[in-house]
Amino acid sequence: MRSFRKYHRTLAIILALPLAVTLLTGIAATLVGEWSANLGVARSLLLSIHRGEIFGLERIYPILNGLGLLGLLVTGLSMTSLFARKRPKSERD
Repeated sequence: MRSFRKYHRTLAIILALPLAVTLLTGIAATLVGEWSANLGVARSLLLSIHRGEIFGLERIYPILNGLGLLGLLVTGLSMTSLFARKRPKSERD
């Protein structure tokens, strides 16, 4: 349990910036494209950042984001008691 917290914390720190960039540029691109909001930034630039194209990582960026989120999901769920084995009453006391 403790090791999962350590891994979860480390993953969260590493993934905070890329996931925040993906989240914010996705929302902003939707506002600009679908709702015609004027944010002063072109939708194509926002989508370029969102997909990682601006960093030259368009092939690997979505995969890394997805694997990172999967890691956070697995470590986060493992820390809950959702999948804990239920012990018989006699062992709990």
